[in-house]
Amino acid sequence: MAAAIALLTSAVAARADVIQPYPTFAPPPPEVPIALMIDLSSGQTLYSREPDRRFMPASITKVMTAFTAFELIDAGKIKPEQLVLVDAQTWTDWHGVGSTMFLALNQRVSIDALLHGVTTVSANDGAAVLGQGIAGSLPKWNALMNAKAREIGMRNSHFGTPNGWMDEGRTFVTARDLATLASAMITRHPELYKRYFGHRRLKFNGFEQRNHDPVTGVVMGADGIKTGFTNQAGYGFLGSAERDGRRLVMVIGGAPSARVQHQASREFLEWGFQAFKGEQLFAKGARVGDARVQGGSQRSVGLLAPISLGYDLPVGQTGKVTLAIRYEGPLRAPIAEGEQVAELEIRTEGMRPARVPLIAAEAVPVGNAFDRLVNGVAGLL
Repeated sequence: MAAAIALLTSAVAARADVIQPYPTFAPPPPEVPIALMIDLSSGQTLYSREPDRRFMPASITKVMTAFTAFELIDAGKIKPEQLVLVDAQTWTDWHGVGSTMFLALNQRVSIDALLHGVTTVSANDGAAVLGQGIAGSLPKWNALMNAKAREIGMRNSHFGTPNGWMDEGRTFVTARDLATLASAMITRHPELYKRYFGHRRLKFNGFEQRNHDPVTGVVMGADGIKTGFTNQAGYGFLGSAERDGRRLVMVIGGAPSARVQHQASREFLEWGFQAFKGEQLFAKGARVGDARVQGGSQRSVGLLAPISLGYDLPVGQTGKVTLAIRYEGPLRAPIAEGEQVAELEIRTEGMRPARVPLIAAEAVPVGNAFDRLVNGVAGLL
């Protein structure tokens, strides 16, 4: 059954000493049909317009390719220094097609270099070679991407390519699902995210190219994530920025031009930071509470904040915040250190309830017979 543990900090008064927002910053204009902003630190939705409307992500698809590679790296199944071959078929299919990192036929290139090409210059050839080289074929890679999407809760998305090239609508996403993807990537793989996203230029194979991300280096704290454009999809952007422990993620889709995409993205992020006041509850790595464990070497496991956690209120508004830890419990061993095992529910007056992930502070292996006996007796007492 679901377990809920109220925290001692269950009532927190919001402060009123906040800065008024700049009136020039605003959510995207009506000509941008899809827009969403969430605060990863609180899980709260700060703005929403058509969040579940399907649209073609174009090159934003490459974020799913990068995330899938991150999952395999952290699982120890591949290594960044591992080399893959630019085979004849993949080179023929993708050489000079759209954005490129100028891979050479029969070149052996590291996964590290391919990931930089995908995340920095949106390399179509890099994404295809990465997927084919790791999985053995693009259909197998696409299947792996879709399995990962389902695993993290992307319920209304499907990927037919590793790079988002036009495929008659087989590849589609929603803004809500892209925010879920960004949250999983940043929360599960903070070091890999920092390593591969937010770079302004790439030098590879004798060519130097710049990143077309509209916010990194322009909006304070911004570090990506990915633009997308095709004639069918219009202009989209999945972006993020962090200031003072607050991590905002924004999505826009269907913008009519690059100019609108750039301006809307920048003003949207600034609006998110200016229109809402964030308060920190737990620093990254702080112990939030404990969860009960069944069948393990110990009866409980500590729960940590994977990122800085807090809550948001509109500027000038005050209210109470209530917190509860929720999980399907008791948890069953084995549990891996860093595994997401629970959520912190945050309820703020005037805002929708939100949840953010909590991770296990330590590994809990399956207990031996003596452990289970002692824990069972202790549970009865």
